[in-house]
Amino acid sequence: MATTTLSPERTTPTSAPADTDGRRTRTTPPPPLTNRAPALDGLRTIAILAVILYHLHVPQFEGGFIGVTVFFVLSGFLITTLLLGERRKTGRIRLGAFWGKRVLRLYPALIAFVLVGLALWNWVGDYKGATFSPGEAAFIALSYTGNLFRSFWDTTQGVFAHTWSLSMEEQFYLVWPPVLVLLFLVRSRRRWLLAGLGALIVAASTVSFLVYEKPNGGATPDVYFSPVLGVVPLATGCLLALLLDDARVRRVVAGLAGHVATWVGLALLVGIQLWIDGDWTQHASTFGVVLPATGLVSAVLIGGLVSVRSPVSAALAWTPVSWFGRRVSYSAYLWHPLVIALLSTFAIGAWGKVWLVGVALLVAVGAAYAVEVPVEKARKRVREAKRLVAADRSAREHATT
Repeated sequence: MATTTLSPERTTPTSAPADTDGRRTRTTPPPPLTNRAPALDGLRTIAILAVILYHLHVPQFEGGFIGVTVFFVLSGFLITTLLLGERRKTGRIRLGAFWGKRVLRLYPALIAFVLVGLALWNWVGDYKGATFSPGEAAFIALSYTGNLFRSFWDTTQGVFAHTWSLSMEEQFYLVWPPVLVLLFLVRSRRRWLLAGLGALIVAASTVSFLVYEKPNGGATPDVYFSPVLGVVPLATGCLLALLLDDARVRRVVAGLAGHVATWVGLALLVGIQLWIDGDWTQHASTFGVVLPATGLVSAVLIGGLVSVRSPVSAALAWTPVSWFGRRVSYSAYLWHPLVIALLSTFAIGAWGKVWLVGVALLVAVGAAYAVEVPVEKARKRVREAKRLVAADRSAREHATT
């Protein structure tokens, strides 16, 4: 069978020729994200809640890596799908525009969080330990290098320590899009690219297993923050996006396979969450096997969610759930450690954790609407102004011809 290349394909559903008995085969579904997938926003909500509950040491949520892994797989899938869609529509990928959008989407909220963290440093700076001065910790957070400092120099940034995962994603945004553009230029075959990503996932997982060093006490080992391990779920998301960019694959998962993927992926992800206990940091297999497997399971679930409508996708797409994931999840990830550091001593017992979660979510909503929403509105006004200027210029040029 001929191997497909990474060339653009139609985004509209197409019907296959009629069979010999007069029936028509199933239509080809459009590529993912042709329309927004609110179920993925709902999945973000579940992932961030799992992270918050882990940081509050809630029983059955000891596997803190699970929520982060879901986020990484989502990032790899969404970014690759958007880049493939741009290529399909315009014939090219504008790297400058892509990076500009990422900065404007993510950086203002990060700056606001860092400024508040610096202002409160005397009270919260040493949350879970800090090996840097406030200025150094802030610089590391704003330069997106936290994962490097944590993995290679065994250091931490206090209340900014969790920005290591943002660093991992930003480094991915810098590297993967140019690689994809290069692969388009050389007309790389999809089969070889999928094989390459698969080999990268296996190799990085193996290296993570081999370099693991058991930490003292319940500390998280340095390998967890390493780009070598971080690339595994990100590459898994990229691989899923490339698979679903193939019309033949989409036809398969648009039926029973999509429903099976949704339910199996959900069941396995919940099973991993319930199975992992507090000593997950003490085993090399966690980082060489379980974490990569969690990324694979997350990809299976995501593939099902974007391919078929099911009770799971309907629940995740429920407006309050999807709204929170779309609008607040990023702020919730940024701000919840600051809230915990400030108020955890007052959160006594189970009800104390409940109201602490409520406060963290309220702060996240406030931050989102105080910083992210105004920035997005300003961006929309600028885009509309540019559109009007371009339309006016086009009209005048047309009038003079």
